[in-house]
This record gives sequence, structure tokens and C-alpha cells, in this order.
Amino acid sequence: MIEFRDVKASYDKDIQVLDGVSFTIQDGEFVAFVGTNGAGKSTTMRLMNGLLKPDAGQVLLDGVPTTELKTSQVAKRVGFLFQNPDSQICSGTVREELMFGFKALGESGPEVEARVDGVIREFGFNPDDDPFLLNRGTRQLLALASIVVLAPPVIILDEPTTGLDYKECKKVMDIISRLHEAGTTIVMVCHDMEVVADFAKRVIVMTAGRVVDDGPTFEVLRNPQTLTRASLIPPQVVDISIALPLMDERLAASPVAFANTLDEMQAAVVEEVGE
Repeated sequence: MIEFRDVKASYDKDIQVLDGVSFTIQDGEFVAFVGTNGAGKSTTMRLMNGLLKPDAGQVLLDGVPTTELKTSQVAKRVGFLFQNPDSQICSGTVREELMFGFKALGESGPEVEARVDGVIREFGFNPDDDPFLLNRGTRQLLALASIVVLAPPVIILDEPTTGLDYKECKKVMDIISRLHEAGTTIVMVCHDMEVVADFAKRVIVMTAGRVVDDGPTFEVLRNPQTLTRASLIPPQVVDISIALPLMDERLAASPVAFANTLDEMQAAVVEEVGE
């Protein structure tokens, strides 16, 4: 469980980034943080994995403040995927990159070797490839694989689909979705509302260092006050669900208007448009 209790944070004690942020993420959730640039999303992620410490308030992992945990203890609990894979990759071969996390944690042996071999097969890597000669999408997959191989119970993703084409984006998100289905807690910062709508189960909206909305994905993304306040553009399917009842009075009582989940809404929109 990850808990923020009235957290305030700044850089160099000068520029305040977070101003009293509170929320709780339970084990096994898939939560997306959305908002404009400068809203405090990436800072929130860095507080979660211990890269930053709060100026005030508490960030807790399983009830323990991050200020009381060693970096190695946080690393075993929380994996972090940077927006730019080149900020994360540091080894000369794919295999060495996948081994790096274990070496940093002081772990080795046949079990570690087997886990690395398994991830190489799963992702389809050539273990002897130079990571820095791989294309952007494959480097992103390698950075993700270097976290997956460690099997942390929580994975934090900072804009995991930035710079990827549709095929690469789908591959990354399919892997993340499978991890979530297997029980991994996923926390994601994402500017792509289509990705958020397709995968996240809960959305936390931030503006100017504060949480301004928090709830099930579909409810948050069709809340006009939230969309306006956070300058968000909803995904197309949600946009249609909002627009249809306004275009035709008969749709005001349609399944679209009363859908309670994204899946229900998608099915209702298809039915209405098909008519």
C-alpha cells in the first residue's frame, strides 16, 4: 500500500511543487495520474520510490515512512520506469542490463540467471545486443524488462508510451496489463488519454500541486468540471458519450448517459452509433 498524508514538496526548498497531497493506493490497483505539465505528477512518482523526500507530511510504503527506509529496501518494493529509457540503461549488453538490478541488490546465483533468461525469451531480446544501438521502442522495452525481471510488487511508470508508435505502445501496455492481472500494483503518469481510458482502473487528476479529482476512470474522464479545471481532453469514446445526449434529446435517457463503467459506455456508444 502507498499512502500520501498531506505531502508538501519543493526543489531546493524554494519552488513548491506539491501542496498538501493526500491519497491511498491499495495493493493490486492500476492508477493513472493525469494533468498538465507542472501539475506535480512526476514529483509525486519520485516521492513514491524514494528518489525525493517530502518537505512536510508523510509518504508511506506498507505503513512505513520512506524517510525511514533504505534505498535498497524501497528498490525491492518499488520499480521505476523513467520517461526516457536512456536515463535508465547503463550496461554494454542486454543481458548485462537485465543483471544490473540484481547486482545492485547484491543478488546472484542460478535463480537470478534463470529469471534473466526467462525475460530475454519473453521479450524476444538478443542477449548480446548493445542497448544503445537498439531503436527507441526496443530500448523502452528493455528498460521495462529490467524492472520486470526483479518482480517488484509495485511498478511506477513515468509516461511509458512517449515516443512510441502504435505497435510499440501496444506491446508495452499489453505487458503492463499482464503484470497488473498477475497482481502487480501499477502507478502510471500518462498524457495519452486513450491509453489511460483503455488500461487504468482509477484516475487521480492533479493541478498546481494538488489533487483535484480521484475516482474510477470513466467517472473522472467524463466529469466536465474536472476536464475544464485540469485542461484535459477526454479520449474519443468518452467525448462521444458526453456529446451524444447533448445532440439528441432522445439519447438523454439512453444507455450512454447511464453507463457506470468504461466498458458499459463503449458498448452503449457502439449501439447508439450503429443505429
